[in-house]
Amino acid sequence: MEPDKVVIAEILRPRGNRGELLAKPQTDIPGRMESLKVGNVRLADGSDASVEIAGAWPYRDHWVLKFSGVDSITAAERFRGADLWVPLEERGRLPEGEFFESDLTGCTVLDRLTGKPLGVVEGWQRYGGPPLMELTVDGHDVLIPFVPSLHQRVDLEKRTIEVELPEGLLDL
Repeated sequence: MEPDKVVIAEILRPRGNRGELLAKPQTDIPGRMESLKVGNVRLADGSDASVEIAGAWPYRDHWVLKFSGVDSITAAERFRGADLWVPLEERGRLPEGEFFESDLTGCTVLDRLTGKPLGVVEGWQRYGGPPLMELTVDGHDVLIPFVPSLHQRVDLEKRTIEVELPEGLLDL
């Protein structure tokens, strides 16, 4: 997906016989799905289409979406595997000091004490604890927890994250 678009749900499949769709949320901003009235979908063929959201409600760990004008299983089938997205400027807002992982991907991680670049954030991993930044440091894959005690400063304009790492972390 392009950087100016933010995926907020992955549409899995039709659900029921009235054109409803089962979706996996890609946002944890409270009220985001219920309040969304208009969105866009990236269909499996790569094309985009605008949709009007007539309803959205939680179902287990997923959401059920109802798009206006989609009233049958056959009509809903078109959206199987699609991504529901909004323009970047419509994504949710975070409290001061919190960051979207997508904004930090591609940032250079600097050692705060030496100023030396360690690597670039290539991606993220999550295992129930804090998110882990994926970097390649001196030819080795490294995971660095993104926690306030380690990341000392984030500068989105300069695309840098200053870290102060405990001795031995890069050797794990």
